[in-house]
Amino acid sequence: MELDGHAREKDKDKEAREPLRVGAAVRRRRRAMKFTLAAVAARSGLSVPFLSQIENERARPSIRSLERVADALETTAVELLAASDSTRTVDLVRAGDSSGLEPTAGVRPLVRGHHQLHALEFSGEQDTGREYRHRNDELLYVVEGACQVEAEGCAYRLERGDSLFLSGGVRHRWRAATEATRILVVAVGDHIDALSDERR
Repeated sequence: MELDGHAREKDKDKEAREPLRVGAAVRRRRRAMKFTLAAVAARSGLSVPFLSQIENERARPSIRSLERVADALETTAVELLAASDSTRTVDLVRAGDSSGLEPTAGVRPLVRGHHQLHALEFSGEQDTGREYRHRNDELLYVVEGACQVEAEGCAYRLERGDSLFLSGGVRHRWRAATEATRILVVAVGDHIDALSDERR
C-alpha cells in the first residue's frame, strides 16, 4: 500500500512538471493563417516532419524552437502557450482531486476547464425540481442506485448500468431514487454549435 501511495505521488509530481502541449494551438494558428506546413517550415527553418510531430503531440519543442514557430505564425511563444492551456489532450482527474474544479454538494465535475464535453457525477438524493432543455445531446448513466426521469411526457426508471440518451432540445427532469445513487451525466456543451440553430 505504501508503494502504491509513493507511486501515485510520483505521478502527481510528473503531471505538475510536464509542460503544456502546444500542438493543437500551433495547428489552429497555422490553419487560421492559411499556411501549409511547408510554408511554416520555410519561415521557421524547422523541418516539415518536426512541425508535423509538434502538431500531433509526438514531439515537444524547446522554447527556442517554439519561438521560431511563433515568429513564422506571426504570434509569440507566450500566446501559443496561453492558447495551449485549453487544448491539452490529456488531463487526469483523480478521485480526490479538486484542483481546477468547482464541486458543489453532491456534484463532482469530472473534466477541468471549458470544453466541448461536460461530465458531472451526481451522488445522493438529487431533485432540483426543475425541467431542463439543453441545446445539444446528453447521456445519463446510473453507476449505482436508481433514478426517475421524465422526458417528453414519458416516465422512465433507470437502475444500475442503465443509460438514457437525450437528443438536443428534449425537455426533461430527473431525480435520484435512493440516497446511494450515483449518476454520470455527459453532455455536449451548449456553447458548441453541434445542432443547426433554427433561429438563424
